[in-house]
Amino acid sequence: PFLAAARLLQPQTAFKVYDLTGPIAEITGGTAKSVEEPCPDTLSVTLSHIPEKGVIALSARWNALPRKVTSADTTQAVYIDAVRDFLKARGISDPKVKITRIVRADLDGDNEEEVLISATLYAGGEGDQTPMTSARAGDYSCVLLRHVVAGKVRTQLVAGEFYSKKTTFSAPNVYELSALLDLNGDGKLEIVVRSSYYEGGETTIYQWKDAKLKSVLSVACGA
Repeated sequence: PFLAAARLLQPQTAFKVYDLTGPIAEITGGTAKSVEEPCPDTLSVTLSHIPEKGVIALSARWNALPRKVTSADTTQAVYIDAVRDFLKARGISDPKVKITRIVRADLDGDNEEEVLISATLYAGGEGDQTPMTSARAGDYSCVLLRHVVAGKVRTQLVAGEFYSKKTTFSAPNVYELSALLDLNGDGKLEIVVRSSYYEGGETTIYQWKDAKLKSVLSVACGA
């Protein structure tokens, strides 16, 4: 699919660049080429310039952000408690909750907002959000989705890793919500998650449909 998509990209293709909450710039791109070693099968497009806060560039005829995405306070007790309960259910008995980002958006256009939470703690790294080659007991990184089902709030995993025990040379990942955009023109917002470890990274697109998540596209590069 990547090679087929690459053939469709023409020189001077117009792109709109988005951060997590909306468009921030318009740029042009060239043809797709291999990034070469260590990822010769990964393709990259040269851009006219790269906006500092841009996370994704999209060339589309439709409105890729038909509904507002808003940031929320990461210190709200209801979300701290929700993350703590989720971590306990994943085997971390006494979790230290470290929420890095919360956003709200109506993903499927039903006039009911969903909440996405990024949370990361790697105590053994250079900082709480910096993984090294190993993980300590209690370390984790995840993106969670909070939504209402039959009148009840459910917390669901989008992507993540959880370490109830110390591991060595496990190459733990940091997971962060990058964007919420309608990437295929169906009016629903896809969830874009960026993960990274000490030697590489990956971007994965998740589709939210009928209260279910599905990974539909992923691209990665790493040693």
